[in-house]
Amino acid sequence: MNSFRRLISVAVWMSLSVAVMSVTFAQTATQKTDVQKSDAQKSFDAMKKLEGNWNGHVVVAEHPEMNNMTGHISFRVTSMGNALVHEMSGEGRPDHPLTMFYLDGDKLTLVHYCDAGNRPRMVAKTSNDEKTVEFDFVDVSGSNNYGHMHHALFTFIDADHHTEDWTYMEPGDKPVHAHMELTRAK
Repeated sequence: MNSFRRLISVAVWMSLSVAVMSVTFAQTATQKTDVQKSDAQKSFDAMKKLEGNWNGHVVVAEHPEMNNMTGHISFRVTSMGNALVHEMSGEGRPDHPLTMFYLDGDKLTLVHYCDAGNRPRMVAKTSNDEKTVEFDFVDVSGSNNYGHMHHALFTFIDADHHTEDWTYMEPGDKPVHAHMELTRAK
């Protein structure tokens, strides 16, 4: 009977030790993750804070007839936190361009499913602050007959305000700049 109690005592002690080590390991891993986040992960975390619905107006320097159109943006975190969906709609638009943000190794990448019929891919630059995330063109899949989205800049003002600047490259490499000042919908 004594050896049975010793065996139970050892089993309980080992179980408690494993439990304590598991909790300690999890806490240490969380602390390391927070401290050792890559710039891409920090930018992605900042982008995910935009989750929700946004409203604003569009200003297009090269096409003044488009100025002050109402724009609606929605952000949704999906795929267990591994992707961010950005959907854009506006006055007179029957469809909604869709943009997906995700981490690809140590790069924050976006793919824009454009109403021009193509899918430009852009990668975020390293930011010196946590107030902006800027994306540069890498390549495009699909037809480029009508041009492609070429650049994007997101500026975080506060929890309820941000701006988006998108550059579309028309055929002949003519840039068109769209600026949106957005307010979170309540």
